[in-house]
Amino acid sequence: MSTAEERAAALGLVARLKSSYPELPNAPTPDLLDHKRIWAYLKTDHDVGGEPDAPIKYENKQYEIWEENTYVICEVLAWRGIWISEERRRIGNVDLGRTMYLGLPYYGRWLLAVARVLVEKHLLGLTELSERMEEVRERYDGGMAGKTLEAKPKFEGDGSQVKRNTHHIHAVGKGDPQVFAGKADPAKFKVGDSVVVRELPALFYTRTPEYVRGAVGEIASLAYESPAPEEETWDTPDAKPEWFYVVRFNMATLWHGYAGAPGDSLQTEIPERWLKAGVA
Repeated sequence: MSTAEERAAALGLVARLKSSYPELPNAPTPDLLDHKRIWAYLKTDHDVGGEPDAPIKYENKQYEIWEENTYVICEVLAWRGIWISEERRRIGNVDLGRTMYLGLPYYGRWLLAVARVLVEKHLLGLTELSERMEEVRERYDGGMAGKTLEAKPKFEGDGSQVKRNTHHIHAVGKGDPQVFAGKADPAKFKVGDSVVVRELPALFYTRTPEYVRGAVGEIASLAYESPAPEEETWDTPDAKPEWFYVVRFNMATLWHGYAGAPGDSLQTEIPERWLKAGVA
């Protein structure tokens, strides 16, 4: 079980590793690395909660047309069985690396994820995509200038030979995660139970935030049944659904040096595999 101070120190180390003046050289020799640094380097890029950073002003920005179109494209790809949502999150959030994850607009990463999945699943070639992008750029050379966005596909295939997942078929009329209802084993925890978030190795992808790992919380509610993100993101065929819980944490014990009210709490959703029984 880790303390809030230990978690704060670990996240501070992650922040220092991305400095312009790093503590260690690139590709360091093994003798320069200790366990804490290896953990920090392997930390998934999208899990940035709790890391020291400059404050940012919150703005309720209106979506632009390209952002709305990108969202629609991603939904259509899921609807047609090309990918699932966790797969899109991993490709657009983690596989890009931390620099691109932090430096690109939110829907810019979604758009890159679209290109990547279409190329990786052999639905189009990278040369074909590059040529098509250049064609569209030339079509709108000089800006829109009153032009209307217009789709001009070169052809329309029947799609009968495209490899697809089966999730989009099973979920029709039910939705996700409702499609997994009744498929998990009985829930190990009930509302009010004390739990500790396990400190499992987090390789490649996870949705369990680092700042709660090792912390003690309380089950606030049972959310739903679904495969864990670590399995669903790879579209694992035999991934077994499990229970997801909403876990409540006391902010004063979660964050080192927290100066808010003693009763302040934070809730987050965690799959069962990440939890173990806490102090009764």
